[in-house]
Amino acid sequence: MTNLTPVVLTPEEVAYVKAMVIYQDPHIVVLNKPAGLSSQGGRIQAKTLDDLLWAFAKPGKARPRLIHRLDRDTSGVILTARTKPAAGFLGKALMAKRFSKTYNAIVTPGPPEPKGGMIKSPLRRESIGREAYMRVCEPDHPDAEEALTRYKTLAAVPGAALLELNPETGRMHQLRVHLASIGRPIAGDPRYGGALMVGGEATPRLLLHAAALRFPHPSGGERRIVAPVPDDLAAIEARLGLVRPQGASEPEPTGA
Repeated sequence: MTNLTPVVLTPEEVAYVKAMVIYQDPHIVVLNKPAGLSSQGGRIQAKTLDDLLWAFAKPGKARPRLIHRLDRDTSGVILTARTKPAAGFLGKALMAKRFSKTYNAIVTPGPPEPKGGMIKSPLRRESIGREAYMRVCEPDHPDAEEALTRYKTLAAVPGAALLELNPETGRMHQLRVHLASIGRPIAGDPRYGGALMVGGEATPRLLLHAAALRFPHPSGGERRIVAPVPDDLAAIEARLGLVRPQGASEPEPTGA
């Protein structure tokens, strides 16, 4: 059931979450989630994005509903629905694989070979203590789940590369595990073998950004929303000399 008990937010928290908005209309609110903020739940005793969504609720009404989630240390586009009908429509569209997601990641120790392609390795969940991991497994493993990730190299320098990723399935930690499985883990991801130093400096966090999301809109047509590259990722790209191709992750016309 939807929790109708509002979470009390400070003026600073309200301003914080409202500054994340990159698109909104009567049906949806789309935000650019910063790294370090949990989407929902979690064991850290701090407000989540789900809690902060009470900033958009009208008195006596429910907060917007998260349609999908991002890992705590992943930044970028996250979609919420303002109304129950919009949430139902978008939830069904997500299940029907009508969403198209684009991510950017910095990997080491250089570009994958080949520089573009599809990773098709099935994944299974494994629990170690209180932590959940995903592992590549054989297709006939009893817990195997299909997992598909398209990738291409946008820029490369000695020791690192900037990739564009398009997951065609939505398994937990899919991009992180798939890239690790081809020997190119995402920098700042110690759980799956990612480098903790890039270009001679410590990585500030998991270098993964949800750059764009295309989805059917509840009122008709499609939207493609792009989240600007966060300052920390842009600074690392500049320091490494990773130059994005002109037009990478730029917005496209609505309904394109």
